[in-house]
Amino acid sequence: MQLFYNPEISEEVKELTFNKEESRHIVRVLRKKEGDVLHITNGRGFLFYVEIIFANDKRCVVKRTSFKEIGNNRDYYLHVAIAPTKNIDRFEWFLEKATEIGIDEITPLLCKNSERKVIKYERLNKIVQSAMKQSLQYRLTKLNNLTSFNDFINSNLEGQLFIAHCEDDNQKNGLKQLVEPRSKYTILIGPEGDFTFEEIEKSKAIGFCPISLGNTRLRTETAGVTSTQNISFLHQ
Repeated sequence: MQLFYNPEISEEVKELTFNKEESRHIVRVLRKKEGDVLHITNGRGFLFYVEIIFANDKRCVVKRTSFKEIGNNRDYYLHVAIAPTKNIDRFEWFLEKATEIGIDEITPLLCKNSERKVIKYERLNKIVQSAMKQSLQYRLTKLNNLTSFNDFINSNLEGQLFIAHCEDDNQKNGLKQLVEPRSKYTILIGPEGDFTFEEIEKSKAIGFCPISLGNTRLRTETAGVTSTQNISFLHQ
């Protein structure tokens, strides 16, 4: 099955017109024609079945035939706050793989040692959308804007709070020992230069628990994917 994404479709919408880019992809690249059925999600847990009624590579129009609500296949909520890498390709790789595995929310984090202080939000969000479609999921991972470390840890965070850092810390445990099943989790992943001592202490002071992601030192993007996979594995 090929899945399309359009945030404008809903239970009330009977007809939908794709933009020029999507229309060209559907009609010219995929060679879809009038009468063909497409599958669309709005990223909010719904799957819509639509039929093409006007196939033009500049303006493809479909009518909704049926829809169903898809239940969330995860019984937990995972939010990873992670510093974008200097090489943006590595961060994009994290976004793609974490979305494929299953993650609910991602916040790009601006830390003291961050080497990347600007991101192109629209491009990154398209990568998340593409990964959602490729992995046949119906809920779009929420991608937040770049947020400073202090603003983030002082926001209204719920559930279990974890920080993964590289400093020697006899308080660190593995996720397996700490995770309470079917809960809400927030995991902090630092930049290439790691969190500063002050950032680690600030986070611990408000309830973040230090964690280890293994016996080797991981790149930022690898740590992000590893933490996402670990939470997923613990719920299988």
